[in-house]
Amino acid sequence: MKFKDMPYARPNLDELKQQLQKNTEDLKAASDYESARAAFLANDQLGRHINTLSTLSEVRHSINTRDEFYDAEAKFWAGASPELAEYTQAFTKAMLESPFRSDFEKEYGDLMFVNAEIALKAFSPEIIPELQKENELTMEYDKLIASAQVPFEGKTYTLAQLGPFKTGPDDAVRLAAWKADGTWYKEHQADLNRIYDELVHLRDAMGKKLGYENYTQLGYYRMNRNCYTKEDIAKFREAVVKYLVPIANEIYQHQAKRLGKTYPMSFADNALEFRSGNPRPCGSADDILAHGLKFYTELSPETAVFFKTMMDNELLDVLAKDGKQAGGYCTGFPDYSVPFIFANFNGTQGDVSVVTHEAGHAFAAWENVDRVPSEYCWPSMEACEVHSMSMEFFAWPWAEGFFGPDTRKFYYSHLAEALKFIPYGTMVDHFQHIVYEHPEYTPAERHAAWKELLGIYMPWQKLDGDIPFYSEGEGWQRQLHIYDMPFYYIDYCLAQTVSLEFWAMIQSDFKNAWAHYMAYTKQGGTHTFTDLLKNAGMDSPFEGDTLKTVAEAAKKWLDAYDMTGIE
Repeated sequence: MKFKDMPYARPNLDELKQQLQKNTEDLKAASDYESARAAFLANDQLGRHINTLSTLSEVRHSINTRDEFYDAEAKFWAGASPELAEYTQAFTKAMLESPFRSDFEKEYGDLMFVNAEIALKAFSPEIIPELQKENELTMEYDKLIASAQVPFEGKTYTLAQLGPFKTGPDDAVRLAAWKADGTWYKEHQADLNRIYDELVHLRDAMGKKLGYENYTQLGYYRMNRNCYTKEDIAKFREAVVKYLVPIANEIYQHQAKRLGKTYPMSFADNALEFRSGNPRPCGSADDILAHGLKFYTELSPETAVFFKTMMDNELLDVLAKDGKQAGGYCTGFPDYSVPFIFANFNGTQGDVSVVTHEAGHAFAAWENVDRVPSEYCWPSMEACEVHSMSMEFFAWPWAEGFFGPDTRKFYYSHLAEALKFIPYGTMVDHFQHIVYEHPEYTPAERHAAWKELLGIYMPWQKLDGDIPFYSEGEGWQRQLHIYDMPFYYIDYCLAQTVSLEFWAMIQSDFKNAWAHYMAYTKQGGTHTFTDLLKNAGMDSPFEGDTLKTVAEAAKKWLDAYDMTGIE
């Protein structure tokens, strides 16, 4: 079924609650495993349907935040979801207390019970008002960003549409674009500060209501951290500073030399990798999608069927337009057993990443879409990001069809960006730990904390006054994850580390690397992140010198790369 034909109608909230309650009562009343299993499957099916309706509403609202119908539906779900969580928690408790738990574990594994224990620690009916307010505030932030109208060179652009100018080869135009971008954020900073301040205090209140010192532990539980702790993340951050920051620093020094700039460079100059311009797609949006189909058709029989289905059923909405929410994501509609990709093509290298990165998520979901329980369709978020970031590297043999004459620039840029990204992503995580450990901070103190972290994780950034929004430590406000999904961003860094393992394997034996990728992907969410890696023969980012090893291998390749003819 095509996306546009998928029906949506607001469900009756009371009826959903009654159905969820009945499933719980049936589970508690079960006299044998078959009866308990029937209640479990009925609840899983109902959860899929609720998820489908809420996701349809969310996607259609994000495609056009000005649509009054779906704006109202988004507000409905913002209030309804926390209320439904009380009923899903009651079922979760019943599962944990079921006399047939060992039977369930024998058939479905014990991970769903591990996750259930975490879920109980992350919710109480007591915090429903805070959850509802949190949803309202994140919607307000998303809508504010989507509403941006930035005047530039006589025209008006959304923030996504301004992207190509921010990476263009003309120094004056590029700087002007960064200034225009920063000016818009500055003009709306009162709202940006207010929204985040309210979010921080709300989340801190939730953490304390549930008995935690602050929000941090609750944030980890909400991210379903089931195989590592904040202490493990702290050690990973130390490794990033020790091993990655020096390598990224050297990459930026080479970049400054190529551009004829003085190191350290401004934010605007750091955005330009080559004097002749950053690698750009060689065709239109339709061309990129068409070559994406060629890539997936030739990659494997499984990916061929997957991407053809995505294209035939119009399960991608990728063009940037007015009123559209910023960013990109992959989600899915369980009732129809299909994933969906949302993005904002703007003529940059990121357009190709959508077809590789977001479709990497989508392929993993496609391979596991009918797993039971439905939570096993997706692993935890850092594990999900391995699918996407690694798929980007598997697309290298098809890069010329995406980039044409810029293909050689793309290879260097893509690998270098992977190394440069990890310090930034780790900084985002470190910032959030500081924020939630100090909920009393004022907006000015948060900006100061970000500016201090820039000196640790991104010493290549010149903090001059050309673009005040960025140089004064306020650039974190453009990172939607900080507002919408606290503690998510480190997942990208862990996954990027694993993706670099896959990149190294691809260089020596593509078929072997793909076999490992499929071994990883086909497990769905049946194991924890570290066990998924172990089962697929991959190293964990938390083990020994994994980060150091993959970073040094990538640096060696970059140092030896033939830059002849690339300006």
